[in-house]
Amino acid sequence: MSQRIIITGASSGIGAALAHEYARRGFDMGLCARRSDALEQLCSQLSAQYPQQAFLWETLDVADLGQVAPVIQRLAERLGSVDIVIANAGITGVRRTGSGDLSTDLAVLQVNLLGAIATIDAATAIFRTQGHGHLVGISSFSAFRGIPGSAAYSASKAALTNYLQAVRTELFRKNIQVTCIHPGFIKTDISPGMEKFPFVIAADKAARNMANAIQKKKQEKTVPGWPWAVLKHLMPLLPDSLIAKIF
Repeated sequence: MSQRIIITGASSGIGAALAHEYARRGFDMGLCARRSDALEQLCSQLSAQYPQQAFLWETLDVADLGQVAPVIQRLAERLGSVDIVIANAGITGVRRTGSGDLSTDLAVLQVNLLGAIATIDAATAIFRTQGHGHLVGISSFSAFRGIPGSAAYSASKAALTNYLQAVRTELFRKNIQVTCIHPGFIKTDISPGMEKFPFVIAADKAARNMANAIQKKKQEKTVPGWPWAVLKHLMPLLPDSLIAKIF
């Protein structure tokens, strides 16, 4: 029997790359995101490439917290069960502190943190019932050190990392694995200009690294491993002046 996966934020970027990677690995999948046209197009493309597999989709804005559990539950039921749920949906937002307009920060926290928590909570309920499963959260390298101009984004990812650590401890001995992925600089169709940063990798390569870490049931993984696995220990030690200059 093929394995089954649900991915949020799957219409583009890392989510779409993960969908392609898991399709290549033979998974049936349920994909959700805000843009139904992009989801339908992605599922049609995957179905044409892998006609023996199931590719289902549901429209979901994880910022609408009340809709998250019903959509995740519905996809799991349509698939028959689910082995992995990846809370990937996220947004970026640039705002200088003191501007007086909190709308950007509130949107980032609503999607990146509360939307991810709602996804993880819904998946955990399903996994507890069926007795197994694997929770995955897509955090960020900024969880290790806040990025100037993206304070809310950095805070949302640091909180998500902390949340997943707590969930992993809570589910100890429950046959439910928890993996937190910390991407570095990933070049996707929704992140123009990434080539100006060092150590950038393409989304398809990042998705392959992430899927490998999930398959190995890693608790945490920086992607790519080099140099981020080293830098995550160094970044908190760097002086504020250097961080400000870098970003």
